[in-house]
This record gives sequence, structure tokens and C-alpha cells, in this order.
Amino acid sequence: MSPGPHPDDTGAPRSARYPRDATPDQPGRPHQPGWLADLADALRSARPDELQSRNHVPATNGARPAAVLMLLGDGPAGTDILLIERAPDLRSHGGQPAFPGGATDPCDASPAATALREAREEVGLDPECVQVLATGPALYLPPSDFLVTPVLAWWHTPCSVAPLDSNETSSVARVPVATLADPVNRVLAHHPRTGYRGPAFRAHGMFIWGFTGGLLAALLRMGGWERPWLPAEQVEAPVAAISAPSDAERAPELTGESG
Repeated sequence: MSPGPHPDDTGAPRSARYPRDATPDQPGRPHQPGWLADLADALRSARPDELQSRNHVPATNGARPAAVLMLLGDGPAGTDILLIERAPDLRSHGGQPAFPGGATDPCDASPAATALREAREEVGLDPECVQVLATGPALYLPPSDFLVTPVLAWWHTPCSVAPLDSNETSSVARVPVATLADPVNRVLAHHPRTGYRGPAFRAHGMFIWGFTGGLLAALLRMGGWERPWLPAEQVEAPVAAISAPSDAERAPELTGESG
């Protein structure tokens, strides 16, 4: 996918068409950027190894399905993406940034339904304010044995969001794509215990790495936002003691060294 000749404020390409599974603008809805079509197509056709920051590992037969919501919107600083920060006291990946999301429930009809339900439960996101555009390939996270499907959506009518349970989620942020694309905010994360190396970002006081950092890097590339890196600064990723998580904590365990 190549960027069009008229980039917007973040460098994303413009297009005259809409995603195949989206509808043109409806009365009362803000304009939907045409470049979303190319981004949705790129996610649909992506291979797992193009979205993960580590070599792709085949899933085990018992891997638990899950989904995350990559929610783009038109914010005060241009196109932005919704991220949460997990509560610092959680035994597994406490304090780490992530996309809203978690494990699939039996009542969920699709990965999109899982991602929207989790976002509603975590931060109060109203699904009626969101248009799902595409889903990507399921990605296996060996440490937690999850098979995670990324779901791309457009926040056509931004609504108020905030942590609903401070024991699970400490904060919510709309992070501008332009901030993530700025090479000064991008580094290489190294986890000394596992040997993991992958893309990471400093934004809104957060250090975003692992599974979430890898998906953000792929999103920048697919959206045509990626800019040449400065000489890569290597940063040691946070190391936290990880004990066996409870059932309540397993659902959102989709961050950090799971990348």
C-alpha cells in the first residue's frame, strides 16, 4: 500500500472509497476518512508474522481466544488511538499500557463482539459510537496461551471513557498517531529475562512495548505513517515478578512480554 499524494496531518493517505464492510457517512455522523479503506484492507490481508514483533509461533490446540480493539478517532491533535494502562498492583503485567480487550466469552458472536464488550467493561465505551472496519489474523501469545485477534474500528462519535474498575485499569488515553510516529518517541525494548527485543514507544508518560508495541508499529506501517527511525535507542523493558494470575486477571493479560 502506498500513501496517496495528499497526506493528512498525520501523514496517512487519503482515498475516495470506503472499507468494504463500512457504509458511507450517515446523517449526524462525522466524516469518515477515506484512508481507512486502505488501512482496513492491509489489516485483513496481513500475515501473523507481519503484526507480531517476535517470530510467529503456531498456536497450541488449547489456546484461549481473545481480541483487542484498535480504536482510531479524530482527536484534537489529529488521528489518535485509544489505549489503557493496567492497574499497577495487578500480579501480571501491572502498570503496562494495552489496547482494550481480553478473553472471549461464550456469549461473544465474533472477535469484534469480544473487543467491544471488553472496551465497554473496562472504560465504558459505547459500542453505538464505534464502527468496526476489519479484523486481522489471530496472533498467538505463548506465555499466556492466548490466540488474540486484533479488531480495527473507527470512533465516529467519540464518547466519554474512563476506568470503570481502578483495580483493573488505572488510566485511559487517546494517543495521537503523530506522537507515535515521531522517531524521537520510538525505541527498541529489550527484556533481560526473556531476551525479547521489539519496538516500543514513549507517549503520554507511558512506556508501550511487547504485544501492544508490536501492533502499534505494524499499524503505523500499514497506515503509511511510519517515519525513518533515528539510530535505535535500546531500552531495558520493565521487569516485574509474575505469579500465576487469577481468572479475573487472565482475561486482560495481553500486554508486555507476551509480545
